[in-house]
Amino acid sequence: MIRGVSGRQCYSVLGAWNAVTNELVRITTAGTVSPDTMCDLLRQIAALGLSGPVTLVLDDARYHHCAVVKSLAATLHIELLSLPSYSPNLNLIERLWEFIKRDVLYGRRYDNFTEFCRPIDGCLDNIPTKHRPQLDALMTHNSQRFNPASFLTAQKTILRDSRGAFSKTVSANPCTAATGR
Repeated sequence: MIRGVSGRQCYSVLGAWNAVTNELVRITTAGTVSPDTMCDLLRQIAALGLSGPVTLVLDDARYHHCAVVKSLAATLHIELLSLPSYSPNLNLIERLWEFIKRDVLYGRRYDNFTEFCRPIDGCLDNIPTKHRPQLDALMTHNSQRFNPASFLTAQKTILRDSRGAFSKTVSANPCTAATGR
């Protein structure tokens, strides 16, 4: 018999990755993230005293887009940049979340909530030291940008191939690297 966990508790990590310094600003909570949690993160980012414009890249979570969060961000001079729905590959911090899951959660079972939270916090605490070499390689600004015409050409080729026609056509305009700021 495999012992299961009774009840359900949630441990949430809300974070912002500084793509220039490769540092994490985070808030953890035993519960779900709310607009109040998001406002706490914005205040923590503002307290860093970063020079130049600060842009926070956000996914489609509801608490990112409510009026209180937008108002506070404007007051703190933090630009909120919303990504399109279903595009986690465009958000750099998603790579960090995947790293943490692989490091401490996958294939493991914890007997209680405290034992579950401890390795997550430990992994987060070790980002500047133990995990730095791995994250320097993982958290790069490299992404791909696709020329819409090339993408459509590739789609046409796939459609022709699915009908039985054979084509060796390769897109004339390959993907180009994009850099973040």
